[in-house]
Amino acid sequence: MKSLNELLLNSKTAVVVVDVQNDYCHPEGALPRAGCDISGIPGMIGQLQKLLISAKEHQVPVIYIQTLHEPATDSEAWTTRSSGRSASVCRVGSWGAEFYEVTPTQDDIIVNKHRYSAFVNTRLDSVLKTLKIETLIMTGVSTNVCVESTARDGFMLDYHIVLAEDACASYSRTAHEMTMENIAGYFGSVCGVQRIVDVWADKAPEYRESMSLSR
Repeated sequence: MKSLNELLLNSKTAVVVVDVQNDYCHPEGALPRAGCDISGIPGMIGQLQKLLISAKEHQVPVIYIQTLHEPATDSEAWTTRSSGRSASVCRVGSWGAEFYEVTPTQDDIIVNKHRYSAFVNTRLDSVLKTLKIETLIMTGVSTNVCVESTARDGFMLDYHIVLAEDACASYSRTAHEMTMENIAGYFGSVCGVQRIVDVWADKAPEYRESMSLSR
C-alpha cells in the first residue's frame, strides 16, 4: 500500500464532504429529533473546517455531497429503510437539506445523491475523472453509512481512499470505530486531519512545482 505522503502528494487528491446537512447534524434536524446521538458532530465540524481551509490553501478540490429526496426517487424499499424513520430526511427544497456549518464556494463542486453511496446514479465519477482525481479524502456523516458506502464504492472504482477519522461522525461511537477498522483493513488508509494538514504544509512548495510541470 502507498504511504500517506505518496497518496496525498504524488496523486491528484480531492476532499469529499458527505451529507453535512441540517437533517443529519443540526439539533433540530430530522434524525436528531428522532433520537439520534449527535454528540460527535461539534468536534467533527471543527476538524472538517480546519481541513477545508488547508485544502483551499493547497488548491485541493472540494466536492460536497448533498442528499436530496423527492417522490421521483422514493422507492418502497428506500422509504421503509430504518423502520421508516428516515422517510422525511433531506426533502428537496427543505431547510433540512441545506448544508450545516459549511458553505460551498463558487469554486467548489456539489454532487446530489439519492442513496447512501455518492456513486450510485450520480455524476460523481464523471466529475472525478474530469479532474483526474486519484485519491479521495473522505469526510462527513454518518461514518458507518453514507461515508463508508461512498468510500467502498470509490475503492471498487480504483480510487485511493483516505478516511479522515476526526472529520467524520456517526450516531454511535462503536459504529464509527468499526468503520475505521474496516476501512484500514480492506479499503484504504485512516488518519487524523492534522496529519493530512501537516503533509500538505511540509511538502506544499515541492508539490505545487511538480503539479505545475505536469500540466
